[in-house]
Amino acid sequence: MNHQEVGKYWNENAQTWTTLARAGYDVYRDHLNTPAFFEILPDIQGLKGLDIGCGEGHNTRLLAQKGAFITAIDISEVFIQQAKETETQHPLHIHYQITSAAELPFAENTFDFATAFMSLMDIPETGKVLSEACRVLKKSGFLQFSIAHPCFDTPHRKNLRNAQGKTYAIEVGDYFTNQNGDISEWGFSNLPESMHNLPKFRIPRFTRTLSEWLNIIIQAGFVIEQLHEPRPSNEVVKQYPSLQDSQVIAYFLHIRCRKS
Repeated sequence: MNHQEVGKYWNENAQTWTTLARAGYDVYRDHLNTPAFFEILPDIQGLKGLDIGCGEGHNTRLLAQKGAFITAIDISEVFIQQAKETETQHPLHIHYQITSAAELPFAENTFDFATAFMSLMDIPETGKVLSEACRVLKKSGFLQFSIAHPCFDTPHRKNLRNAQGKTYAIEVGDYFTNQNGDISEWGFSNLPESMHNLPKFRIPRFTRTLSEWLNIIIQAGFVIEQLHEPRPSNEVVKQYPSLQDSQVIAYFLHIRCRKS
């Protein structure tokens, strides 16, 4: 399976994904993953940035609101259409473009920084994508991205709960068995019962070990600068109880690396 085939799956999921995420059902993104990402993001005021795999543009808009000049790309036509419609209604001077992260249509040394929110793990040609990101960055420019944590996003994973329904452990297995396009079906866990009849998202999975990820980053020409594993506070979990399991293990890994 290549990036174009994966893009077709995302295009089929894009409309439902956009509707549900904008309705507030992507709780892990809105109240854990994205806030933690921006906590470690360097100052981007006045910088020229590229958002890779932007989806419907939620995080892209947050980048623009930080004062950056953003170009955003996604392989899904539906996602880009949704993002452009929002840009028309609420202009932030974001330039959206349908293209693959594996074939960036930009010259070398174009951008001061790049971001990728939970997108690089969904592209089979990871090495090529990271090399392309490095190519279009200026010298000393940085790439910051988030992925599902390789140590805990394994082919086998089971949430173990006590009698009160609280997670006390996550059972993982087959860590060294890389999935390469296996189709995963799932949905947002916070949907009301009236929406449980919605079709599940069907997404190809590509898993790699932590060492494979780090070595691919280095081989692409980056120097790793910071790692972060977000964990919600007790106050956040009190407000959003479904996030309690992400206090037990790290669901996400944030990496910032810089072009040498």
